[in-house]
Amino acid sequence: MRSGTSIRPRTTHRIPMFERLDPVVYAPAGETPAGPLSAEDLERFERDGFLFYEGLLPADEVRHYREEPTRLLQDPSLLDEECVLREPRSNEVRSIFRVHRISPLLAALGRDRRFVEPVRQILGSDVYIHQSRINYKPGFEGKGFNWHSDFETWHAEDGMPRMRAVRCSIILTDNNEFNGPLMLVPGSHRYFVPCVGATPDDNYKSSLKDQQIGVPDRESLAELIERGGIRAPKGPAGPVLFFDCNTLHGSNANMSPFPRSNAFFVYNSIDNRLQAPYAARRRRPLFLTDDDCRPIRPR
Repeated sequence: MRSGTSIRPRTTHRIPMFERLDPVVYAPAGETPAGPLSAEDLERFERDGFLFYEGLLPADEVRHYREEPTRLLQDPSLLDEECVLREPRSNEVRSIFRVHRISPLLAALGRDRRFVEPVRQILGSDVYIHQSRINYKPGFEGKGFNWHSDFETWHAEDGMPRMRAVRCSIILTDNNEFNGPLMLVPGSHRYFVPCVGATPDDNYKSSLKDQQIGVPDRESLAELIERGGIRAPKGPAGPVLFFDCNTLHGSNANMSPFPRSNAFFVYNSIDNRLQAPYAARRRRPLFLTDDDCRPIRPR
């Protein structure tokens, strides 16, 4: 990092992983930051790199929000927009980005204090939305996501200086072992894995469909999984998953007939605003990196 630390996000040869240089929970030593999360919650987040809350959204709210991804899919004004990503070998929609700018309903959801307050407590500051999206994984057609750390990409290609961001994923449909649930490696957030390979220009056009640059090497990944295992939070629609920006995660293809979708918001500290990319010639487009850094006022 330009601040004097030594993160090297994209290298010409393999460099061993090393312990992260930033706090996980931002709080004065020996103090529990004020907020809705208990000391035990914060300890789990510090240890595992994520928190999974079942039933945070009641069933009627889930039904209300679950209709919005379908509505967006049917919106003709979005058909040719760059923010709509499709599966690499079919015309099925894989993701719609910047939904907090497209959908008033999801914009309000992203300001919900049930999500914003825990993140502010973890990060020790006000936050803004760095990125938002709906992820779709249609039955039989939804492909997987390779193992990766979000921070690695946000640092290399967007210019995010520090590991001071949290992703909040709202599970809108039932998740089970058959429809490609998100998998996480507990404890992996405590290490940074330098990835081999230069960043091609406009890498996002291919990486958002099938990421090949910015993925951890198998030796490092195997070591982290041997230490922490793999967790795949599952269950009926309604849970909310908070996870650290550096937690390794991925998912398998959906080989079942059961579609899966979730909304997610990336909250970045206002003290962690983007700089020039650390391993790319230019920053990715605004639909991936929002430039409005005004603090969110929770509702």
